[in-house]
Amino acid sequence: MVELAASLVVGPLVSLLKKVSSTLLDQYNVMEGMEKQHEILKRKLPAILDIMADAEKQASRRGGVKAWLEKLKTVAYEANDVFDEFEYEALRRRAKKNGHITKLGMAGVKLFPTHNRVAFRSRMGNKLGSIVEAIKVLVEEMKDFGFDKFQLEAPARNRWREMDSVIVDPENIVSRSREKERKIIIEILLNHQASSGDLLVLPIVGMGGLGKTTLAQLIYNDPHVKEHFQLLKWVCVSDDFNVCNLANKICNASCTILEQALNKLQEHLRGKRYLLVLDDVWNKDVDKWGKLKACLNQDGVGSAILTTTRDKEIAEFMGTVANNSSWKNKYHDVAILDIEFIHEIIETRAFGLQKTKPEKLVKLVGPIAER
Repeated sequence: MVELAASLVVGPLVSLLKKVSSTLLDQYNVMEGMEKQHEILKRKLPAILDIMADAEKQASRRGGVKAWLEKLKTVAYEANDVFDEFEYEALRRRAKKNGHITKLGMAGVKLFPTHNRVAFRSRMGNKLGSIVEAIKVLVEEMKDFGFDKFQLEAPARNRWREMDSVIVDPENIVSRSREKERKIIIEILLNHQASSGDLLVLPIVGMGGLGKTTLAQLIYNDPHVKEHFQLLKWVCVSDDFNVCNLANKICNASCTILEQALNKLQEHLRGKRYLLVLDDVWNKDVDKWGKLKACLNQDGVGSAILTTTRDKEIAEFMGTVANNSSWKNKYHDVAILDIEFIHEIIETRAFGLQKTKPEKLVKLVGPIAER
């Protein structure tokens, strides 16, 4: 039930973020006098969404987190109602501007009653103010629970991630749901012919739990990729962006001095076409990345690095544009899964390989997938 509580919050939050970011609101100036509160929501909502996976994990052992999720869900629904009113007002102003209300006559007056802009701004300002204050309180409580650490550092490293190049997909749901993205990135990797000194770095970006690592797993384990690259290495980074430690991991060394570790790394990679996956990168220190990249930049023509990260700022400074490719972006945004795959994943996780599935529970899968 804890997991369900967390999943039920994400839908309203995503819906709210779309409404808050709608260009229609600015186009018809319905947020006049409320610009500051509007900007606060634009900043706070993505931050809250980014910690939902961590909140779900903690809710199983901390009752306060579960209560926080319930309050967040309530505020999200109330905020959606408020922004529905803003959207309705924007549509009313658009209809008036285009002369549609006049054409409808009395029916139009009943459907879109005349609004006093000052009264509207006062009424909606109070409603929006209450929502913003509630969000601010929730964000402060988020800090009390330690969720705010995601902005500065990763959660404590999990040892199981060390073997995360291995993917378990008995029903082939994962591979089918990411087929298009997988093909695009593999084509870039296989067709990349680096010029002297060039190294392709392709970050995969997305919020927690969206499937960045899963997509990287599919690429890493693809038979064509394994055949093409002479050396493949998977390294979980998380909060430990220690250049010496990472160099040791990549070349299976145990040097304690940075210079020795980097020399070993250079020897290990020299002349080989390699694929390196750096999973779960949180570090924003450009100098550290530059030092490691300099040693990774060996003469193995066509070598590439895949990284996974939640942070687009990190993806921007790590990513490079692929040569001889139609791909001109510095990173790849992970797509949200199609609804049919979400439905299939939920049903498979809930019922496994049961031949007979409880009809009442099966009927719940669709609404949960929609949320």
